[in-house]
Amino acid sequence: MSHKAGFVSIIGKPNAGKSTLMNALVGEKLSIITPKAQTTRHRILGIVNEENYQIVFSDTPGIIKPRYGLQDSMMSSVKGALTDADLILFVTDINETHDENDVLDKIIDTTIPMIVLINKIDNATQEEVETKMAYWQEKLNPKYIYAISALHLYNLDGIMETVLEQLPEHAPFYDKEDLTDRTQRFFVSEIIREKIFNNYQKEIPYSTEVVITSFKEEEKITRISAEIIVERDSQKNILIGKGGAMLKKVGTEARKDIEKFLDQKVFLETFVKVVPDWRSKKNYLKSFGYEN
Repeated sequence: MSHKAGFVSIIGKPNAGKSTLMNALVGEKLSIITPKAQTTRHRILGIVNEENYQIVFSDTPGIIKPRYGLQDSMMSSVKGALTDADLILFVTDINETHDENDVLDKIIDTTIPMIVLINKIDNATQEEVETKMAYWQEKLNPKYIYAISALHLYNLDGIMETVLEQLPEHAPFYDKEDLTDRTQRFFVSEIIREKIFNNYQKEIPYSTEVVITSFKEEEKITRISAEIIVERDSQKNILIGKGGAMLKKVGTEARKDIEKFLDQKVFLETFVKVVPDWRSKKNYLKSFGYEN
């Protein structure tokens, strides 16, 4: 029996719903979700395995014009995801009022087959949906267009079948037991970062990186130490909060989710460290896992 396998890259602007879509298609929470733009910083693979196929989805950072080193690295990971894709899923928010030229510059001349997914249609009228579908049909001439709500799992059923139709016959690229290419440590750091995005405003989430400095698995408990990196002392003070209250809140919320993720009791300790201007320093970006 023939076996299909291929790479499907999920592309779009920040906050279009790419991470929500990948989690829904894979059936697991792999990418962190927050209401803030630019939550995803890395290319994260989500692998769907069945007996006769393997679909390797890539969740990618939202496409922007980079302003500093970290964003350069984020856009490099998008470029990499487009280079090896067998299929592009272009996710666009039906409520998007700004132009999407940053995205279109990267995909308009591609020869890779494309499916356009018009997301967040929960509150849209039929007329709005049809207008957007006609617009994208003319603009990109994709293989298919779906109007969906990734958050509410609306109209996702046919996408998997359509994706599969576009993939080549190929042996699996990853072990059939694999769900992702990332380590447990990576996902633990992402869970902590998600809590920071949800609990702080303004520049704090964007100035923060989480580094797991210790991960010890014992029989009944996993002991984890994490450093939260910020750029300024003032950010450190805000992160910690009065009497350490805010940092404790983040730690408690993260620990509960990490325990669910690891299916084990967790002891989590967090520290805050100031590294001035880390988002623009190549040596720090590399040590934090960002490649350009």
